[in-house]
Parts: sequence; structure tokens; C-alpha cells
Amino acid sequence: MSEQKSENRSELRFNVRTAILVDGGFYKKRAHFLWGEKTPKERADELQDYCMRLLRNKHENRYLYRIFYYDCPPIAKKVYHPLLKRTIDLGKTDDYKWQTEFLENLRSKRKFAIRLGELSENTAQYTIKPDSLKKLLNGKLTVDDLTENDFRFSVEQKGVDMRIGVDITSLALKEQVQQIILISGDSDFVPASKQARREGIDMILAPMGATIKPNLHEHIDGLYNIPNKSQQHDKDTTIMGDSDQ
Repeated sequence: MSEQKSENRSELRFNVRTAILVDGGFYKKRAHFLWGEKTPKERADELQDYCMRLLRNKHENRYLYRIFYYDCPPIAKKVYHPLLKRTIDLGKTDDYKWQTEFLENLRSKRKFAIRLGELSENTAQYTIKPDSLKKLLNGKLTVDDLTENDFRFSVEQKGVDMRIGVDITSLALKEQVQQIILISGDSDFVPASKQARREGIDMILAPMGATIKPNLHEHIDGLYNIPNKSQQHDKDTTIMGDSDQ
């Protein structure tokens, strides 16, 4: 009888209301590294599927409150390219079209809330990639050898980290959820995470296989990870007591 009671206790699963917060820029970069190029619809469907995988857990019945997605809409500014020596109309680029369609796909999905910051047009520029600059300075590359692939478009985003922090705090103080899963690898969320944990929120970080700073472990209750690029993508790995196996 005692063995049966012990077995029943081990099968108990707690009901948990969960919000998933997605740092869009981080997700797109990691998803591209892990799963390659995809169409806007394919990437949006992939994100939705990934979030559903995060809800699977052998110890808890996780009920989705909402998926909050944080990103910036593209800008249509004209920017000078130093190598091509001409102005590029960003509003007519493939990247502009892709990001616009991607956000539209997410807006149409159930339980998704889109939180948009903005890109700082004053910081928009084409710069030489660090690796190419290093080769140029070392003499392994000459100016005449430079191609478009040696340059990248860079622009600063504003308001995204602030919105993530505000929502973490709001969800905690209003007791709208019991658990927050954050898809990110940034340490900017630490102050909000501290506040949420003081309010009793279970904070789980999902860095998608990216390396995080060791001190971040102090400010989360669990770490959910997926296999790296060389491993099978349909088998999730988790540590710190958070597992779906």
C-alpha cells in the first residue's frame, strides 16, 4: 500500500499558468543558425511549434497564458553603401519584405501578442564585418578584394528590452501567471527577473543552445535547452530540473 501511495505521489503533476516571452532578434538569429533559411511563414510556424514544445514537462501541466513576441518593424530608409558607392533603399530589399511578412504571420496566430519597439534610423549604416576588418588590417585582404559579403547592415533597436522588462514585472505583480519562460540569452532581463522571483514567479530561461554567462544562473529557476546544430532537432534536452522526458 505504501509503495502504491509513493508511486501515485510521483505521478502528480502540478497545474501551472505559463507565459512565454520571446526576444525576437535573438530567436531569429539562433533559429537561422540551428535550422537554416526559411520563409516568413515557415519561421513563424517554427516559432509557434517551438513554444508549444516548451510547454511539455513531465512534472507540470503547463497552460499557456500568452506568447509575447518582441521585435522591431523594418525601416524604409535609404542608406549609403560604402563599397557599392550608391544609396540602398531599404524599403525595397528582401529583408524588409521578409520581416514585414513574418510579423504579419505572427499577428494571425492564436495567443500571440506582438510588442514592437523601433529601429533607430540615425544609426542605420553598412559596416565592414569584424572578420573582414581583421583580415584587412593583417594584410590578408586588400581593399580591392572586398565584396558585398564583407559588409553587413547594422542598426540599433530601441524599446525592446524595456518592453520585456515591463511585461515581466507586470505579469508578476498582477499575478497573471505562475511561470515565465523567456527565450533569450541576454542579461538585460536580470533586474526584472529578480523582481518576478521575489513575487513567487518561476523563471525559466530558454537560450536555444547559446552559451549564457555563469552568473545568470543565480537569477533563474530553470534552464531549458535544445540540442546543438550537430544533434537531432526533435529531442529536447533540459537541465536544472526542467524536463519533458
